[in-house]
Amino acid sequence: MALPYKWQWRVDRWRNAARGFFGGDEQQPRPKICPSCGALVGISATRCHECGANLRFSLVALSKKFSAVFGEYESPVTSALLVANILMFGVSLVLTMQAGEAGGLHILTGVSGEASYRQGASFPYAIFVQHQWWRLVTAMFLHGGLIHIGLNMMSLMQIGPALEELYGSARYFFLYIFTGAFGFLVSAFTGHFSLGASGALLGLVGAMLAVTSKRGGSFMRDLRSRLITSVVILFAIGFMGAFRIDNAAHLGGFAAGFVIGKIYVDREPMNARERQTASILGWLAGAAVLASFVFMILHFSDPLPGQGG
Repeated sequence: MALPYKWQWRVDRWRNAARGFFGGDEQQPRPKICPSCGALVGISATRCHECGANLRFSLVALSKKFSAVFGEYESPVTSALLVANILMFGVSLVLTMQAGEAGGLHILTGVSGEASYRQGASFPYAIFVQHQWWRLVTAMFLHGGLIHIGLNMMSLMQIGPALEELYGSARYFFLYIFTGAFGFLVSAFTGHFSLGASGALLGLVGAMLAVTSKRGGSFMRDLRSRLITSVVILFAIGFMGAFRIDNAAHLGGFAAGFVIGKIYVDREPMNARERQTASILGWLAGAAVLASFVFMILHFSDPLPGQGG
């Protein structure tokens, strides 16, 4: 059965993107576009003559290639975060089924607590006593059920692309990771066993609120009012004890996002110095994520708290 034209076009685009990503593109050499500043560079160039970015290996170049596979060129980091969260939830499902806790509708609202702990959920004893600080990062890629990840990922795709376009992928990535980790730090101080992307998402909301506070006009006033109303309602629901909402993580992420939003310039980096600073922030966030997952894997089989060993 033949595919509709629109889907044929999508499949061809994904196939071509994947071929280029894995080094199988057989097209004739042609001038390249710098993924960092957009300048046209030579066929054999390895660095951009405008901004100095490495054309073979850089955060922006990798994210552009990765996002091309999914057809999303304007928000590569948001796409990568979406995929990472889905993959980690898939691992949680497998571990939950192995533990025999996936029966009925349980998977909608809960996954195995042991699986969440071993995958790096935020747990005060592990963080402050065992010094497993990497949990502040891994916890934001975990979710407690289908409803939890569904709501969070819909929020990510609604908010993320706009801020990634505004700040650029590198600074946006740092914003997401830092605010999420700071939210879990506040949560751990208050004694919560916690997980989920909502601390980082509240960080994005905080940054967006900071943007509206620096700009005038009726649209910005209306957006600011809507954001404040949504945040107040969310915290009110949390204080009522509904849905096991972690207000501490939300508050920490929101506050950190608002501060960073006040510090950031509300545009993409414009010159070599700004691009270099943004690149450093992006690489710091990437290194933190990579190191955190490495530590999670190394400690995956450690005894659970209270089991000794």
